[in-house]
Amino acid sequence: MAEQEAARIDSVCVYCGSSNDADPAFLESAEAFGGLLAKENLRLIYGGGGVGLMGACARGAHDAGGRVLGIIPTFLMGREQPFDDVETIVVQNMHERKMMMFEEADSFVVLPGGIGTLEEVIELLSWQRLDLHKKPLVFYNPRGFWEPLFDLLHHTITERLSPPEFAKAWRSTDDIGQVTALLREMAAAPGAGTAHPATNELT
Repeated sequence: MAEQEAARIDSVCVYCGSSNDADPAFLESAEAFGGLLAKENLRLIYGGGGVGLMGACARGAHDAGGRVLGIIPTFLMGREQPFDDVETIVVQNMHERKMMMFEEADSFVVLPGGIGTLEEVIELLSWQRLDLHKKPLVFYNPRGFWEPLFDLLHHTITERLSPPEFAKAWRSTDDIGQVTALLREMAAAPGAGTAHPATNELT
């Protein structure tokens, strides 16, 4: 049963930073993760840029022969410099970008990033909390990068503003090589599935 569920993961949406000033170790891990996705025949869905961790991840996947889809809004074309070697869809705004990324992916990975990455993952967690989706979500957490966020999320549970089961909405690891295994574990869990935020119909 677990193997059947695991096979459902075909596309992984990666949220991550777009700054070239990021820790070189973060950039290297992003590139390595892109290569890992290609090796496991998992399609990368990402923000379409050619800079920062997102560009490194896309190049890693592309160079390893992987499937890649970038989605970028028009106003970010200059700032984030689309990676022209992969399939890229240009949309009109951030809302369209985020919805298309959600719809094209059946699992999510969060690498280190800034306020944009934080905004994307909070929305994703909010949708999960509202039962609008049950897609797996894994954080890559090198050097405890995401611990402040986890502390805040757990604080909402301690203060009884989120239910205890909300802590099961994500998994984390500091080993980039373990990320896809965690995605598959979550996909195999009872109740895992997909949904469209507009319909809330699990499939």
